[in-house]
Amino acid sequence: MTAPPLWRVRPYLCPYRWQLWAMAGASVLGVGAAITVPHVVRRVVDGPIPDGERSAILPLASLVLVLGLFEAFAAFLRRRLQARSATGFEQAFRDDLYVHLQRLPPSFHDEWQSGQLLSRAMGDLHVIRRFISFGLVMTVVNTITFLVVIGLLARLHLALATLVGASLLPLAVISSRFRSSYRGVARQVQDRQGDLATLVEEAAAGIRVIKAFGRQPAVEAQFADGAERLRASALEAARLQGRFWPLIDLVPNLALGTVLLVGGLAVGNGDLTLGGLVAFISLVLMLVWPIESLGRILADAQEASAAAGRVFEVLDTEPDIADRTDAVSLEASSGLLRFEGVGFRHPGSDRWTLRGVDLEVRPGETMALVGGAGAGKTALLQLVPRLYDVTEGSVSLDGHDVRSLRLAALRRHVGVAFDDPLLFSASVRENLLLGSPDATEDDVEAAIDIAQARFVHDLPWGLDTRVGEQGLTLSGGQRQRLALARAVVGRPAVLVLDDPLSSLDIHTEALVERALAHVLAGTTALIAVHRRSTLALADRIAFLDGGRVTAVGTHTELVRAEPAYRRWLGEADWPRRPVDRTEMAS
Repeated sequence: MTAPPLWRVRPYLCPYRWQLWAMAGASVLGVGAAITVPHVVRRVVDGPIPDGERSAILPLASLVLVLGLFEAFAAFLRRRLQARSATGFEQAFRDDLYVHLQRLPPSFHDEWQSGQLLSRAMGDLHVIRRFISFGLVMTVVNTITFLVVIGLLARLHLALATLVGASLLPLAVISSRFRSSYRGVARQVQDRQGDLATLVEEAAAGIRVIKAFGRQPAVEAQFADGAERLRASALEAARLQGRFWPLIDLVPNLALGTVLLVGGLAVGNGDLTLGGLVAFISLVLMLVWPIESLGRILADAQEASAAAGRVFEVLDTEPDIADRTDAVSLEASSGLLRFEGVGFRHPGSDRWTLRGVDLEVRPGETMALVGGAGAGKTALLQLVPRLYDVTEGSVSLDGHDVRSLRLAALRRHVGVAFDDPLLFSASVRENLLLGSPDATEDDVEAAIDIAQARFVHDLPWGLDTRVGEQGLTLSGGQRQRLALARAVVGRPAVLVLDDPLSSLDIHTEALVERALAHVLAGTTALIAVHRRSTLALADRIAFLDGGRVTAVGTHTELVRAEPAYRRWLGEADWPRRPVDRTEMAS
């Protein structure tokens, strides 16, 4: 049986157990000081005041002052320890969540909205921390206060104490109903916050597209609709709180009124002294805050429970691409790549993207993958660094199934550049060294030359210039050249390039191809090609059709033997051919 979500955060609290014990100790001492005050007041009312012993009042008044100062110090100490432990707990929890997100494969991120992950990593962890730092601590403090006060009330007047205790029993019924109703609403609010965060994130990332197509009114309406749904859920939560909290506030006030009535009669009958009644009322007043805070604590507890459930939905997802227990490290690689009977389906899909693929790329060889849209080129490339795993068959590097290699070792030997060149909000240098942090300055400059990315030296701070979120301060061609430089800077044994020249102009493409040809001479390379001109880099070409490799050979061999390849050449060459206006008119 799975433990409740909130109970599962215990491991993150363990490093702070001594601080938690110190908080509990400070709370107990503070409660003890507060509870002592009514007894001192009782002595003053029953002793020095009726007896006229004014000299005895000053010491007792001084004792009350000392007790008040001590209670304030205990509260200060508790809050200081509380802040340190709660923020430390939140940081450790958030660090683990982020590390786990990095371990999860692309298939997980394909299915999850980025806003939902962001709301879990930020908003939900804040909700949990708020409950740990306030709700949990106050639950302990209030429980201690309640038990001690009820015990002292019983010593002062058992009948009145029983009456006070009985008046609090309805709280159990009210609280139970509130918890069951509020839990679902709290989860709904948090889910809709994640949906709204997704809309904001997508709008920020796609702002150029939105403006270019004049879609501001549409996205604003979409956001307003999401915001209205969130508001409706938040209002439902507020309505539940509005019905519950007044009932909670009513109970201690009714109890206090009853004590005044019955206690006054008890004083008149001689069953209780006036000082005893004052002390009794003072102690009952000490129960007002614990009872009134019950509403907020219960609300925070349900919100924290829902938040913890949402966070553990992510943490409980096991990465299906991870190091095996018997995984080995590959210190050096010749670059021999083999695909044997490879079949691949995207997770959750019943459609084969690749099926029955047998292919060998020899060390130092450059093989181009060509074919129409949806032929499976990108999917085949992503199997090499294990961004996805094969559904059937195997991919091997130097005779080792890539699933038997440590991921860090495999990805150290495989350099990758995608057709969508994503850069991070960091400096040019940090982006280039992303996969090869130990590369030298000479390696960086050589990679820049290969990718014809010397424009970086003209940026305001050269290699230390920050490129902005997703590198959008640069042009598409500049981003692609930096992505290519990033792939080759570590001099990997295998290069996997997905249409690496698609965003380059003809002149730059020619320069990059000439420089890249020198690098590929000693490197195994698998390149998805969409342009006819890029075929000059390849030693051999694999033609994919419908997820299968239907032909492998040199350009000349395929032109002679494969009509489908000749048709693809015409389509690939179309963007490069001069426009024949007469032909278009006809």
